[in-house]
Amino acid sequence: MQDTVIRIGTRGSPLALAQAHDVRRRLMQAHGRPQNGFEIVVIKTSGDRIQDRPLSEVGGKGLFTKEIEEALLAGEIDLAVHSMKDVATVLPPGLTLSSILPREDVRDAFISLRFGSLDDMPAGARVGTSSLRRAAQVKHLRPDLEVVEFRGNVQTRLGKLSSGVADATFLACAGLNRLGMADRVTAAVDTTVMLPAVAQGAVGIEIRDGDEAVSDLLAPLNDEATALCVTAERAFLRTLEGSCRTPIGGLAELSAGQITMRGEVLSPDGKERYRGTKTAGAASAIRIGQDLANVLLEQAGPEFLTRLKAL
Repeated sequence: MQDTVIRIGTRGSPLALAQAHDVRRRLMQAHGRPQNGFEIVVIKTSGDRIQDRPLSEVGGKGLFTKEIEEALLAGEIDLAVHSMKDVATVLPPGLTLSSILPREDVRDAFISLRFGSLDDMPAGARVGTSSLRRAAQVKHLRPDLEVVEFRGNVQTRLGKLSSGVADATFLACAGLNRLGMADRVTAAVDTTVMLPAVAQGAVGIEIRDGDEAVSDLLAPLNDEATALCVTAERAFLRTLEGSCRTPIGGLAELSAGQITMRGEVLSPDGKERYRGTKTAGAASAIRIGQDLANVLLEQAGPEFLTRLKAL
């Protein structure tokens, strides 16, 4: 593929473009190819177009990948760069995840122009978020606060914060770091306080199944430790049948050949929270995610997710 221009599909948000440019830079370094050997193709997704409603009402996180995956299947692009927390746990037939980049900071960032932390906020203060997980976690930790809907990309949400739509918000530390905006973080929230979304901080590259040439091209970019942890987390989410209507947090960490997976599932109002931890060898990444999910399902009882699906 040395003489072929590789087309990289991505959303058009500043963060998505930063991630696509990072993939191009890594490929240039790995293979000694010039920048003009790659074309970044911007594809507008349903999730980008719909700004007037919560995503949980219109189809969930797959709305940020649908059109990009359709372009990949149609041969209009050669690979797709995604924030892994936006990728559905079951891929469309004919597509596969080829490589996962080294993970960035997994933590949520508390951002406020008035307060130093969630604990510092007075009763009745407003927290803006579009994440059902973050909303449920805030309601669990601080039921005296008001949670308001807060859609848009990083820049849009920071603008809403400046205009007083809310007193504080949460963004992923990873995204702010990739945008060179780490200085906007008021406080990084420890994962013992707020578990991140499954695969938060990880960037994945999706290709057509069986495209060995592109797979070989991407092989040097894959970070095995991140891939193992993301595999465990996605197995956890898939077993829970998680969707945008289900507040779920999950984080797997690899140390000395062992994966420790922490997970939680909450009710949207934050009143119910079920948590657990499992540790196993790295070769059992899928099983550890599945086992932890089953532990939480047993804790919550069979009617818990049924109630959530009815919301």
